[in-house]
Amino acid sequence: MPLSPKTENSTNPVQLDAKDLAILRLLQHNARITVKEISEQIHLSTTPVHERIKRLEESGIIRQYVTLLDAEKVRKGLKVICYVSLKQHSKEAGSKFIRRILDMPEVVECYNISGEFDFMLKIVAENMNSYYDFHVNRLGEVENIGNIQSVFVMGVIKETTALL
Repeated sequence: MPLSPKTENSTNPVQLDAKDLAILRLLQHNARITVKEISEQIHLSTTPVHERIKRLEESGIIRQYVTLLDAEKVRKGLKVICYVSLKQHSKEAGSKFIRRILDMPEVVECYNISGEFDFMLKIVAENMNSYYDFHVNRLGEVENIGNIQSVFVMGVIKETTALL
């Protein structure tokens, strides 16, 4: 769940010092860590730690707190990278495609990319049959798609959400 609609303008980035970076690293590793535990690890009292976290949230640096799930255990173990090109490249056509993709829970990531394809999607499915159904009956029905290329993930070497 997103925290606050207030975000600082990206042209005026928030200045982060070593303590801010340490807090962010700890929260990326474990979002359930307490302010007290953070304060002990970075050698700062709890009030300034709390104030720093609040500032990081309000500035939009901390966008939200999430729980990462084991895809296999929730029956979403098939990962597919799907490249999509559109037939028409107008702003309206792109917006329609994006609106449709945003309504598809199987699509967990979507990037507008350069090169031969226009979009790269990361899709999760239970198995090959469920992906086939999604590909044919949901994605394949989206208006203005010119080409779709699916690449199946055989194994995960590195997967992280940490930026720092």
